[in-house]
Amino acid sequence: MRLMASRGPYAKGKAKRAEILDVALEVIARDGYSSATVKHLADAVGLSQNGLLHYFGSKDALFLEILRRRDEVLAAQVGAQGADFADDLAARMLRAADDEIATPGVTQLSLRVTGEATEPDHIAHDFFRERYEAIRLVVQEALTQMQADGQVSPDVDRVAVSALVFACLDGLQTQWMYDNTIDVHEHLSYLLRALGIDAAQSN
Repeated sequence: MRLMASRGPYAKGKAKRAEILDVALEVIARDGYSSATVKHLADAVGLSQNGLLHYFGSKDALFLEILRRRDEVLAAQVGAQGADFADDLAARMLRAADDEIATPGVTQLSLRVTGEATEPDHIAHDFFRERYEAIRLVVQEALTQMQADGQVSPDVDRVAVSALVFACLDGLQTQWMYDNTIDVHEHLSYLLRALGIDAAQSN
């Protein structure tokens, strides 16, 4: 009976956290980076600032969970975990880049926290380290399959490419924040073609 009773509040708390994260993503995407304040987000979900932080513990923890949720949404949109990811690798990476540029407020938040999290004791440090490792591994596995299928030259260095592509994307996004005439999609597409990964051929 005690276990059953404890599940109710826990389930409600988990559901509320999920609601807060989804609303936060919508608010930041709609209203921009300036909306990424505890007060603004608390108002959006009908809570006090203390009430909002109760679910996460701190502002930094809240931002970390918002970005974790953003990654989950992006991964689902591009099918990053699907068995057919390698079938159109370039197109899916370009789609992910387009999705991020379409929500500059969220991208600004991500770039800011990414920079701060380089400090080893930052709450998001392990998240970003593991995130980059996971991204590189997914692309390396896709390239291995594409090489086996004859879609990518066996001379392509999978480890180098997996790091270069996302280093380029992060850098292009930063430059785009200063000059939105930079065509992130086209520049990333050019890099992929130069590395032997053509969006037109991978479909």
